[in-house]
Amino acid sequence: MENRSIIQRSIARPEFGPFVLLVAELAVFWGLNHDFLSPQNISNILAFTVELGLIALAMTLLMTSGEFDLSVGSLFGFSPVLMWTLFNSGLTSLEAGFVLALLVAAFIGLVNGWFVTRLKIPSFLVTLGMLLVVRGTALFVTNGFPQRTWSAEGSWLAEALVGDFFIGPFRIYMSLFWFIAAAIALGYVLTQSRTGNWIQAAGGNPSAARARGVNVSGVKIGLFILSSVMASLAGIISSLRTSAANPNSGTGYELEVIAMVVIGGTALTGGRGTIIGTVLGILILRVMRNGIVLIGVPGLAYNIFIGAIILGMMALHSWLERRHQTGT
Repeated sequence: MENRSIIQRSIARPEFGPFVLLVAELAVFWGLNHDFLSPQNISNILAFTVELGLIALAMTLLMTSGEFDLSVGSLFGFSPVLMWTLFNSGLTSLEAGFVLALLVAAFIGLVNGWFVTRLKIPSFLVTLGMLLVVRGTALFVTNGFPQRTWSAEGSWLAEALVGDFFIGPFRIYMSLFWFIAAAIALGYVLTQSRTGNWIQAAGGNPSAARARGVNVSGVKIGLFILSSVMASLAGIISSLRTSAANPNSGTGYELEVIAMVVIGGTALTGGRGTIIGTVLGILILRVMRNGIVLIGVPGLAYNIFIGAIILGMMALHSWLERRHQTGT
């Protein structure tokens, strides 16, 4: 009976469905093309996973608090443009440009949080407006063209963020370790700290949280800042890795990130979030994007698969939650 209880509790966890789906994906794609699990392809999947993954980790905490941030995709493109504009014009060193880009992103997050908490405007509308402002600024600064090429070789910043090395046949970027560190840190914050309790209370029942002394507005503003800074960092990492700063980079990323978080089991209405589930959701969508191309499915069909996965996972999460509440 005790073993059965453990199994039932495991199945009821929000991470169970994403884990089963990820295993099924890996099995199907490997069965259709054995090169799918080759060292080179696994290295490629991990390299691209990190950049959207950093944004999704921060978005998990923000959505747990009951808010959204649609401006992350535009910040992903804007921050590298800002950093390289400062550097290429000779105004700052690369490292100073990096710090300034993160500070500007933090200010944008602060503005988002202020509009949402002080003016009581829904985060969907606030961040949609910020998306347009930030993307428009990036396009205006660059006249709509990518930044000129450069070389960041020899820069300690580039080595620290995207330096690569080989472990056997696997090519590993330093950004993977930043992602792992962020996942561990934010997972601890959400599940093991007082701040995590505040975040879940702010999303689950903000009125009750305020009555118990939780600074709901402060928590949400802090999470908007975290979301913006992580999106900025992700964009800069991508820029350093690819040696390009395109003002259109990150277009549509906000919806893909939200999909990763939702697929992982974080509640859309707030109050419940899971970093482990988000990591699984990140891997599910990145494996899907890589796998369908590898087996010959047109890349333009990717959104069809994303939509189907979202609908399927939402139905599964709803069913598991109902079973858990009824005790069956």
